[in-house]
Amino acid sequence: MRRLLQGHATFRREYVAGAGALLQKLASEHQSPGALFVGCSDSRVVPELLTSSAPGELFVVRNIANAVPPLNHADASVGAALDYAIDVLHVEHVIVCGHYGCGGVNAVLSGHKKLARLPSLYEWLDHLAPAILGSRLEMVDPEEQWRAAVEANVVQQLANLSTFAAVRSRLDDGTLSLHGWVYDLHSGGVTVYDSVGERFIAAARAAEELSG
Repeated sequence: MRRLLQGHATFRREYVAGAGALLQKLASEHQSPGALFVGCSDSRVVPELLTSSAPGELFVVRNIANAVPPLNHADASVGAALDYAIDVLHVEHVIVCGHYGCGGVNAVLSGHKKLARLPSLYEWLDHLAPAILGSRLEMVDPEEQWRAAVEANVVQQLANLSTFAAVRSRLDDGTLSLHGWVYDLHSGGVTVYDSVGERFIAAARAAEELSG
């Protein structure tokens, strides 16, 4: 804890001193982020860092395995953030970002039933199981299975987004775009889901297609 408090002192001394005008502007105006970023709670995946985003640019939700529970799920916390981001903040993009090496995904692949002694974690992982386990197909390499499961989980969360009326309405009128990303902890790179080709492609290629 001492290190964190010392880190805050460094933040005040080195960042706030140079960004005072920006922080005052953010504090005095209503927030207007351009995107909702749904990411994993993994401490190695930092949304603002991997997107080079400044304060105020991302509205962020993080949980185990970057999940978006469907509307009928008992946990409404992600849905509440989704409603707020879309209907109040009017974000134009929703990004669901998984990452290779996700422990939550691997727990499901390894048999999350053994986590029944941790009821909240077990319940959370259990609703992710159909998509993750369904991704295994005939793969025999555990690492490849894990990567495929991470990708399948992101695609399922994108599908879950459509269970919310606010999302469907904004998609229908063309004012909202959904994006599926997977972050690679080793390379620092991102792959982006191509819904037409039903595959993940390099971020650079996705950027070219968006600008083309």
